[in-house]
Amino acid sequence: METLAKRFHVSGMVQGVGFRFFAARAAERLGLAGYVANLPDGRVEVYAIGNAAQIEALRTELQRGPRMARVERVTEQDAEILARNTGGFSIERDY
Repeated sequence: METLAKRFHVSGMVQGVGFRFFAARAAERLGLAGYVANLPDGRVEVYAIGNAAQIEALRTELQRGPRMARVERVTEQDAEILARNTGGFSIERDY
């Protein structure tokens, strides 16, 4: 299977509600590499590396979000596979 990378931006009430931890658990469960980070504009960025099925499953999870979140929009764009992010999935703590 082909390995690809996607960058998701999740909008809505997604900061301060456990969204990064939710996204990291989902990505790890699906076997994806990458990271999740809060953005200064209130969105959450998720960068994921995996196969098409894994990434689509993650998108579905991101659209659902954790119980306390309110996801309004998930945008997706193709991304370059960054070697520094291939070793697992992390939660970034800084913008």
